[in-house]
Amino acid sequence: MKHNAEVQESRHDGLRWAVVVTLLVLAVVGNTYFADQALLYRVLGVVALSALAAVVAFTTTKGRELAELARAAKKEIQRVVWPTRPETIQTTVIVLVAVLVVGLMLWLIDTLLGWAMSGVIG
Repeated sequence: MKHNAEVQESRHDGLRWAVVVTLLVLAVVGNTYFADQALLYRVLGVVALSALAAVVAFTTTKGRELAELARAAKKEIQRVVWPTRPETIQTTVIVLVAVLVVGLMLWLIDTLLGWAMSGVIG
């Protein structure tokens, strides 16, 4: 039964996506057409049409899946154990020292190879 309902909704998804694209095209064309109007009014029009397009997009199957993915990502981010400030500073110092050491080693190798090539070429 649920599968039939999902199939029913997916039949209308194409129409909903067409409405989304139409609203976004209207926002772009309207912004260009009303170029002589104040910027505030054009921005408000684009924002309103984009928000309406987003609302319509979230009524589609893919839109609901995206919303569920965003909710799951938010929950996952809340579970992350973030490093403390001292840990962050310590890690940054370690990375900077490692970069400095590797840079000095590469400079030394380049200098030695340059000196060797100068001796060979003359």
